[in-house]
Amino acid sequence: MSSLKIFRVRGGQATEISGASVGVEVELQRLIEANMEAMLGIRFLATEYRTGHHGGRIDSLGLDENGTPVIVEYKRNRDQNVISQGLSYLWWLHDHHHEFESLAREKLGNQTAAEIDWSAPRIVCVAGAFTHHDTVAVEVIGHRIDLVTYRVFGDVLTLQLIASADASRTSARGRASGSPHATSPAPKSVQQYLDDSSKDLKELYTDLDELLLSHRDVFRERQVHYVAYRRIVNVATVRVQPRNRLLVVNLRLNPETVELKEGFSRDMRGLGALGIRDGVEVRIGSHADLALATDLIQRSIEAA
Repeated sequence: MSSLKIFRVRGGQATEISGASVGVEVELQRLIEANMEAMLGIRFLATEYRTGHHGGRIDSLGLDENGTPVIVEYKRNRDQNVISQGLSYLWWLHDHHHEFESLAREKLGNQTAAEIDWSAPRIVCVAGAFTHHDTVAVEVIGHRIDLVTYRVFGDVLTLQLIASADASRTSARGRASGSPHATSPAPKSVQQYLDDSSKDLKELYTDLDELLLSHRDVFRERQVHYVAYRRIVNVATVRVQPRNRLLVVNLRLNPETVELKEGFSRDMRGLGALGIRDGVEVRIGSHADLALATDLIQRSIEAA
């Protein structure tokens, strides 16, 4: 049973709305595929994708906000096989970079396909429920896996991220390390930029990190060029600029709802920001800037 409760309030009286699962599994799949970017932050690429001699069909293939390939598997209720099924398809994906890139090129264009990050592909499992053992298992498997539960309350669909496991990355960006197509040299990572930063900037990042992670359902994931903080979708991305002594933070906010301040915040629509497109960028160089950004950060988290 889900811990999420929804009530209809009329005349000061609260009546609980009972949650339910979808009638058939494909109904859930089609609904999410039609709204995948809004619901999961993933650009939809293909449905029921056949894996050839590997056997089986991947429910959905997509590309997330960070340029990472994603396998999405659905189960109407609880199913112990959904994680192992996703891992089986991940094995196929590791051997079929070119096939996935061709699909991305066809759907999203050449530039997007060329910028795919193969260092740590993701699995997203969507189901009516997961067991405690499922949530523990994803922590020790060693791959990036999200467990997302859903419930239907009348015409309202809820999605809740209940577990998310990060994984060590095989390379920076581009092909997995050891691949015959591996690229070199690797670009400088966000961690290297942070290591090169002054003590003050490191302390400022630590405070920003603590602020974002003070929300227990926000997870941190280090990408190559930035650190992503997300619920189901990214709520913030952070880049480190040691030379400028700045933390550059992109937030999931509509720029039209923010009073922009020159030198501190700007509208990123159409500028191709990494991780969060068309949001608001905030430049934090001091604890005073961080205090000024706190309300915007809170709003971005609430908007996700």
